[in-house]
Amino acid sequence: MNMNRRQFLGSVGTTASLLVATSSRSADGPLVGICDWNLGPSCDPELIPKAREAHLKGIQVSVGTSPESIPLRRTDVCKRYLELGEEYGIRFCSVAAGSILNRIPLKSEPQSAIYVVDALEAAAQLGAGNVLLAFFGNGDLRLKDANGRMRNLSNGPYKSFELDAAGVTRVVEVLRQLVPRAEDSGVALGLENTLTADQNLEIIERVGSEMVQIYYDVGNSTHYGYDVAAEIRKIGKERICEVHLKDWASPVLGSPSGEVNFRKAAEACREIGYDKWYVLESSGREDRFLEDTRANVGFVLNTFQ
Repeated sequence: MNMNRRQFLGSVGTTASLLVATSSRSADGPLVGICDWNLGPSCDPELIPKAREAHLKGIQVSVGTSPESIPLRRTDVCKRYLELGEEYGIRFCSVAAGSILNRIPLKSEPQSAIYVVDALEAAAQLGAGNVLLAFFGNGDLRLKDANGRMRNLSNGPYKSFELDAAGVTRVVEVLRQLVPRAEDSGVALGLENTLTADQNLEIIERVGSEMVQIYYDVGNSTHYGYDVAAEIRKIGKERICEVHLKDWASPVLGSPSGEVNFRKAAEACREIGYDKWYVLESSGREDRFLEDTRANVGFVLNTFQ
C-alpha cells in the first residue's frame, strides 16, 4: 500500500520519539554529532555508516539545499534515515534550514517560512529536538551601509554591531506565526546568526515564546569578536538548543593555530549545566576526514566532560 505524508507522520511518530535525545550525555560523556554538509553531500542518508565509522553519535540533517531540492519533504527519504539510523546507532539531533534561508531569508522573503515548516515537519519525523534557522549571507541581521560596511556600537574589547531594525522586526513577526507549529511538533526554533547574545535574547523576548532559542556557534561568535564564555553563561542552558563546534582558523579543534578558547567555552557550558548535543561543523583537513573527525570527537569528549 502506498503511504501519503500524513499517514507516514503517524506511523513514524512512535519510532522517532524513541530516537529523541533528551540529553547529550551518555555513560561516555557528551554526545557528539556533525553537520551533514561536513559529512558529505547534504540530505544523503547513505552517509550514515560513514558517521558511525568516524565515531559520531548523531547528524544534523539539512532539510534541503534549494527550493528545487528539499529531499526531507519525501517520506521515503525520512524513512531511509530512520532505518539506517537504527541500524548504525545514529540519531538526528537537529534539522538545518541553512543554505536555503541564507539565500532566501526570513527577514524579507515570504516563501522562506515554508522552508521552516518543512524543517519542523522533518524534525518531528526524525526525532530531532530543534531546527536551525540560519541568518547569514542575504539573511544577515546586521545593518550594512551602501559600501557593505557595518557599525560597531561597542567601545569595549568585544564587538556589538548595529542591527537591521526592519529586518529584525520582520523576523520577529514571522517567528510569532511559526511558534504554534513549533509547539505542536515539540521542536524548538534555533536562531544561528551573527548577533551578540544580548541581541538574540532581545529577539526571543519580543517573540515571547520559549520555543525560540539560540543555536550557539562558538567558532562564529569568536570570529565576530564576541565573548563566548560570558555569552554562554548569559544565555543559559534553557535558551541554548544546541552548540556548533568549529574554529575558523583550524579544521582540527584545539589546534595551537586555532582562535577559539574551547577550554573557557567548556567551563561555561559546565557551569550552566548544558547537557545537549555538541555538533561538529568541520570536515577536517583535506582527505583526512576520518582521522581528523575522530580526533575532534575525542577532543570534545575530553574537553566538554
